[in-house]
Amino acid sequence: MKATPGNGFAPWLPDDGPAAATGLAWFDSRRAKARAQVRDQGIPTTKHEAWRYTSLTRLLEQGFTPTAEATTPLQPRDLEPLLVPGLDAYRVVLVNGRFIPGLSDLQHLPAGVRVGGLAQILKSDPDALKDRLNGVVGESQPLFAALNTAGLDDGVVVLLERGAQLERPIELIHLSVGMDEPRVAQPRHIVVLEAGAQASLIERYVSLGEALYCTNSVLELSLGRDAVLKHQRIQTESANAFHIAGLYLSLGAGSRYQCVTVGLGAAWARTDLNVRFAGEHAECDLQGLYLAGDRQLMDFHLDVDHRLPQCSSRENFKGILYGKGRAVFDGRVYVAKDAQRTDAAMSNRNLLLSEGAEVDTKPQLEINADDVKCSHGTTVGQIEPEQLFYLRSRGLSAPLARRMLCLGFAGEILDCLTPDALRDQVAEQVGSRLELAPID
Repeated sequence: MKATPGNGFAPWLPDDGPAAATGLAWFDSRRAKARAQVRDQGIPTTKHEAWRYTSLTRLLEQGFTPTAEATTPLQPRDLEPLLVPGLDAYRVVLVNGRFIPGLSDLQHLPAGVRVGGLAQILKSDPDALKDRLNGVVGESQPLFAALNTAGLDDGVVVLLERGAQLERPIELIHLSVGMDEPRVAQPRHIVVLEAGAQASLIERYVSLGEALYCTNSVLELSLGRDAVLKHQRIQTESANAFHIAGLYLSLGAGSRYQCVTVGLGAAWARTDLNVRFAGEHAECDLQGLYLAGDRQLMDFHLDVDHRLPQCSSRENFKGILYGKGRAVFDGRVYVAKDAQRTDAAMSNRNLLLSEGAEVDTKPQLEINADDVKCSHGTTVGQIEPEQLFYLRSRGLSAPLARRMLCLGFAGEILDCLTPDALRDQVAEQVGSRLELAPID
């Protein structure tokens, strides 16, 4: 399809007009406004700073259209090959962007915890999400967040009341299966932890088969005073998939947020992590690992906004690239004039295993306060020949030796994954990919 300004993403959205209306006035109004934002923004090009290193041409050429209604012949047993062995968690399953209660397991949730499908909650309690939807994203939505708002029809809502605690993690599985034509799913997730609440969330993006599809998900996270959330994101989508994810986080006073994100799958993947501090003494820890092989693109953008004093943030991302894999790391930490005693550190390190691999890395600090502790840095390097020779001289094959060295490089991030079963599964996926990768 030919991309023209203002309407290149029109096929992603349901038909406009009365047929698109839900009957819920505030919701329909919000979607209509998002449609207008999509039209007004047009299509970013590489002349736009946020898309300087990534072209949208390949994405637009696929001709994606919205997914159909939520119907699936899948049974719980069909999920077994995709599960983490021994993981004890509440399970929420979306198939092609739609919440499927029959595949989910939300029994015995403790008091003060509500988990359910977004569409389901909009029907049963129409005003419950009126102040939550776009509450963290804000009115001025970036393009793909606006597309999600305009085209969303389902997602997951997690609400923890004041002081509520979850002993078991919530596992959110985004499952994509083959469809009759290229489709785009646009789920919206809303996670709210009120004051003192604690939880763990595991997001996993997986697929059955190697279908061509696109996921454009948005997650709005709101942490109240002294709330604690550990969030783990594992993306292993189809090798033909396109993956777009926007995470928008608001941190209340004294809250703590830890995120470990791992990008392994998809042909083209873009992840935006947006952090805003809404109270003092809040802490944010972002850890990331990405692996890109032939024809893969992994694009990570971070925007961490310190506007209040005495908050801390850590951003530590590592990449491994081989073949003709490409990666982009664009991280920005902004410290406002009044954000005194900010403590922020950003690091991006990359390992290139072939001459054809490429990474564009741009960590940035913008500091307007004078009493701060901030740092940033980036490295791009290769495996030391002496290290590889040492392992080869001990009888290891070249692929196995490279696997061991790369897992050592990635270990700092992988060790942040919990429980052990999840860490072991992801480490095996990383190691297997590296062992099979061609050697220059």
